[in-house]
Amino acid sequence: MMAKRTIMKVKDKYRRFGEWKQQPHQVAPLSEDEHECATCSTHYEGNYCPRCGQSARIGRYSFKKALLLFLDVWGVGNRGMFRSIRDLLLRPGYMIRDYLRGMQMAYFPPFKMLFLLCTLSFLIDSGLNIQGINRYKLYMQEQKEYAEQKKAEAQNNKTLTEASRATKMAVQDMMYLAEEKIKEYYQFVMLGSLLVFSLPLWLLIRRCPAIPDLRLSECFVSMVYIANIILIYSLIPSLLCFSFKAESRFNLVAVLLAVIPIKQLSGYSYWGTIWRLLLALIPFIFILLLLYWATALYIVFTEHPEFLQEANIVATIVDGEEVFKA
Repeated sequence: MMAKRTIMKVKDKYRRFGEWKQQPHQVAPLSEDEHECATCSTHYEGNYCPRCGQSARIGRYSFKKALLLFLDVWGVGNRGMFRSIRDLLLRPGYMIRDYLRGMQMAYFPPFKMLFLLCTLSFLIDSGLNIQGINRYKLYMQEQKEYAEQKKAEAQNNKTLTEASRATKMAVQDMMYLAEEKIKEYYQFVMLGSLLVFSLPLWLLIRRCPAIPDLRLSECFVSMVYIANIILIYSLIPSLLCFSFKAESRFNLVAVLLAVIPIKQLSGYSYWGTIWRLLLALIPFIFILLLLYWATALYIVFTEHPEFLQEANIVATIVDGEEVFKA
């Protein structure tokens, strides 16, 4: 009997949670009391002074207010930063839908949040973590050692020709340099990737049940908010100094959870959301690989031509076959 009652309570709480998720943010009602502004002495009714904009609830200083003023220096003390994080974690798709419908003062701007989270992620990787280690340098060092290991394996592989060996070594150098540059301009790479992914996804959900006239720009803003969700989750393994392999698995789970906000945003079923996402990933991955190798080649040719000189690969065509000389 007790177990049945507990199950009923859990079901009731889950039902109320589901109802809360779909309810838009409720703005505080206007105060009917008359106030005198402490700054400009204007008499008014409501929550804010119509002359200078000061809140009617200015009150005395508290530690909470001091914290908010400190956070405001970094641009996160106003416009619902904490509310935005809460709703992005608990009702992400519905929150994004509310934002697109015009409820923009209630939530933190998506692009500003993206750059702030990227900056925070960089600070955590640079040493602001529980072990105080520079995870960025450690990661790049591991990648460099991996590239050197692959180069050594190619060098010792007797089955390869000299040309193939030199080509493999040059490719490893190109991949390392490209990853280093991507890490350096992580924010802009993420924005560009989101823009590329938004186009095929928009073509598949632009007539979705929840927003039948979804625009490409709105789809892009939605992807930025979803990227913010992934960044928030990715701060956890960085802050706790997980191993890079465990961090990659954790981040993969965070990326897979992106199905939930897109499902809530679009109004499709889970299956309808998943097959559309998988279909959108095909051109996205193809374009991303092209851009990756184009970036790697550009970096090598413009900034590190010594790698090509070391490889010294010369291709000529003889009787319709390529002959490589190293």
